[in-house]
Order: sequence, then structure tokens, then C-alpha cells
Amino acid sequence: MRLSLLSLALLPLLLSAPAMADSSVDSKTKLSKHIEQVMPKVISWRRDLHQHPELSNREVRTAAKVAAHLESLGLEVRTGIAHTGVVGILKGGKAGPVVALRADMDALPVAEQTGLPFASTVMAEFNGQQTGVMHACGHDAHVAMLMGVAEVLSKQKADISGTIMFVFQPAEEGPPNGEDGGAKMMLAEGLFANPSPSAIFGLHVWPGNPGQIQVKTEGIMAAADSFQITVKGKQVHGSSPWLGIDPINVTGQLINAINLIPARQIDVTKAPAVVSFGQVHGGIRWNIIPDDVKLEGTIRTFDSAMREDLIARMTTTSEHIAKASGATAELHVHNFAAVTWNDPALTDWAMPSLKWAAGDKGVAGVKPITGAEDFSFYQQKIPGVFFFLGISPEGKTNSEVAPNHSPMFDVNEDALINGVRALSSLALDYLDQAPTLKPQ
Repeated sequence: MRLSLLSLALLPLLLSAPAMADSSVDSKTKLSKHIEQVMPKVISWRRDLHQHPELSNREVRTAAKVAAHLESLGLEVRTGIAHTGVVGILKGGKAGPVVALRADMDALPVAEQTGLPFASTVMAEFNGQQTGVMHACGHDAHVAMLMGVAEVLSKQKADISGTIMFVFQPAEEGPPNGEDGGAKMMLAEGLFANPSPSAIFGLHVWPGNPGQIQVKTEGIMAAADSFQITVKGKQVHGSSPWLGIDPINVTGQLINAINLIPARQIDVTKAPAVVSFGQVHGGIRWNIIPDDVKLEGTIRTFDSAMREDLIARMTTTSEHIAKASGATAELHVHNFAAVTWNDPALTDWAMPSLKWAAGDKGVAGVKPITGAEDFSFYQQKIPGVFFFLGISPEGKTNSEVAPNHSPMFDVNEDALINGVRALSSLALDYLDQAPTLKPQ
């Protein structure tokens, strides 16, 4: 009789484990079905956005399209954050934590050359110049995928334990001269104030095996600084350089010396460091040595102490080389993005979700990338994971496809389903069983 009672007592426990497992499997099956159903819309949205790109802080049409879609799903929608940012709030049927998902919306001042039937022919003004506008970095795909994720997860609202924040961010590529924008501005305007997410996830389309997900712990993308150096000399006729101070000659020495800093003075075995000059402006006539020359460029680092040391060495080098010729040099540095830092514990936790999303395409490691992302500013506030989604054509190597920011850049739309799967799965899995993370 005791054995019979014990068996009866254990029966719910014996049944519960398989039932829970079946529930988990059923949940993923339902999720997959909803994702497959939304993908034609995702492709359509992506092509529409690609044909109508908008520059940073000018994403008016894009923001309106996103907001209308989120409102149609019954989400709480907030607009006008950091100029054109849109946030959708999906409150689940059960109490739980808050998680954020992010997509960037802006296009680039690039004249498209893809020849696609939905190629951009948009022209706009950028920093005082007329230019073509193109989604040459895949932000059209990012927006379309997150719109799809919002639709998929809204269908499972009753089963969601917690809240999902959909962040559609403007100006990831950097606001126009004289303006603020991007992730830093969204945060300053209270993005994480109410509700307050405890983790954030984001992705970027990237040349690579279509549908494969690439990720690494800790620094995955570099901190980016822009810098300006003004070299001041003394204007004089080109036939008598000894009567003045030649800032162009000083500039030539300065460029070579600064390029040698990461090559000869910084321990790059600790972390990569790159300095590149992008602009040199000086002079107005062939036979006049000008008063000054202005240089602009970028610094990329993965270590904060190394960054500070590199900037200090650039300052000293500029001043000393200029002084040796009787000129002066003044360096100004502006931080564009911090290191995109994937929280190790959260990245480890996310691996099963990413592997489920990638399926037979797999999850691979990736080396540090010297490109930069202002997603890093979110990660300074809360733990976050940023990863890449391969979008090359089947059978093509990276060297055979146009890179991001190229006028020939394109996206393998068949790969986008795995991006939708990844963001959807990460959000649901996080709300079901959020990991214990160290405070930032």
C-alpha cells in the first residue's frame, strides 16, 4: 500500500519533466512557424527601406513606417527620441524582467551601383554637399528583421514572462556636423529609464557564410575616435620658403611619425591599435606656402589604457615635430564609439539560443573587428551581446563580395531568417531564464 501511495505521489514529478521538455519544444516549434510566416514581409520591408534610404537624423519616413507597424501590433510606441528614434514596448502576459533588442535605421552618403531593381536613386545634402544615399551597411535589413521579430513575439504575448523593448535607433553612422544623435543621445533622453532593461542584444549583417552567426566574448569591435590636427606655420611665397614656416612640410613629417606610433611604440600584441589619416587640407595656390594645414583621421583601439597612451603620444609627437620647424600643432580628439564589449557571462548564456537560431549554418568565432559601433554605449549601461550574421551569396568568399560601405554592397535575403530567429530566441529565452550577471 505504501509503495502504491509513493508511486502516486511521484507521478506528477515523473510526468512534469517530459511535459516541460515538450512545452519547450512546442514553444520553439511555434516560434519557427511564426518566423517562417513573417519572412515575406521582412523581405518586402527590406526592399522598400533600401529603395528609400535616409541619412542620420533624417530617418523620418523610416521612423513613421516602423511606428505604424508597431502600433498595428498593439505595442506601446514612443517616437521622436534622439530626433527620429522609435521604441516599441511589448508587455507580456506574465511578470518578468525587461530585455532590449536594437536595430539601427540610417543610411550612408553613398551613390548606389548595385543595379538592383529596388536600388536607391535618392539624393540628399550631407554636410553641405549633394550626394547619393544608400543602405550600404545593411541597416535596412536590421530594421526589417526587428520589425519581423516584433510581429512574431507579439503573437506570443500571453506566454511571455516580462517585457521586450524594441529599439529603432537613428544616426548609428554618426550625426551630421554640429548635431547630436545616435545611441548616446537616446540614452541621454531616458531610453532605459522606464522600463529599465537588464540586458540588450543586437546584430549586424556582415560578409560571411549566409545564415552563419559569428560572435566572440569581450571586445568584438573597436573603440573609434576621430581626430583633427591643425598645423600652423607662416604663409610665404613658394619661391622663398626660408622667409616663412612651411606647414605642409611639417604635415608630411607628422603623418609619417604618427603612423609609426602603433607600429613601433605600442605593444599591439596586447590588443590591436590603428591610426589612419582620411583628410588633409591646406593651401589655395600652387606657388603660395599656406599659413596652416588641417588633418583629420581615426583612431581604433580595444584597450582603454592603450587608447589614452596612444593619444598622449600623438599629442607629444605633433607638438615636438612642429616645434622643430618653428610651427605649432594642436590635436583634438572626439570619441565616436567605445569598445563593443560582449559581456562574457551573457555571451556564454546566449550560445544555445544562437545555435538554435543558426541551425545547420552554425555559430563561429570571429576575430576583433576594427570597425566601430555605438551599440557600445548601451553596453556601458547594461550587459549586452552584439553578433554578426553572414549575408554573402552562396559559394562566395569574403574577398569576392563587396564589403560594407561599398556602393556595390548587397544582402543575401535568404540569410535574414536566421537573424529573426536569433533575436526572437534571445528575447524569449532571456525572459524565461535570465542569467545572473555582474553589475556594470
